[in-house]
Amino acid sequence: MLVEQSQQIIVGEPAPDFRLTDQTGSHWSLSEHRGHVVLLLFYPGNETLVCTKQLCSLRDNWVKYVETKAKIVAISVSPDEENGQFAAKYALPLPILSDTDREVTHLYTHHWIFPLSFMRGLTVVDADGVVRHHQTMLRVFRPNDHDVLVRLHAARYDHVEAEHDKLRQRVRTILLR
Repeated sequence: MLVEQSQQIIVGEPAPDFRLTDQTGSHWSLSEHRGHVVLLLFYPGNETLVCTKQLCSLRDNWVKYVETKAKIVAISVSPDEENGQFAAKYALPLPILSDTDREVTHLYTHHWIFPLSFMRGLTVVDADGVVRHHQTMLRVFRPNDHDVLVRLHAARYDHVEAEHDKLRQRVRTILLR
């Protein structure tokens, strides 16, 4: 685990790196996906009403999510095998990472009043590894797909615009020589 307990999730700051395994046992780390917008979806439990609705809604809108070109992962405190069964049962098209020690989940969904088991969260990390959007909510609520898609497109657009500005500056420098 690469997470330091003193870290906090702050919009505009680098996202803390972590390494977890998915439902197939493969390792997944945030830093390995630098260069891509990443959506981290933290949910409190497999086979719970709102969590199942959230991930099935994501599945039903998968084409729209793919269009964002973002890397999308769900993160659960359940073990890999249970996540695999859940993903297979509902034909979920995304990796579900297992955070059984709850370190990453605590870091990304911490709330000052409510316990971890009451919370869900989503974080959008841009291609440079910077947190662009961070939201925690009570587990009875779930993020709206449209709102999440807008945030993913915005994070990608801003990265492309920044790269375009860098290229424009290089061209100006060459032309002014």
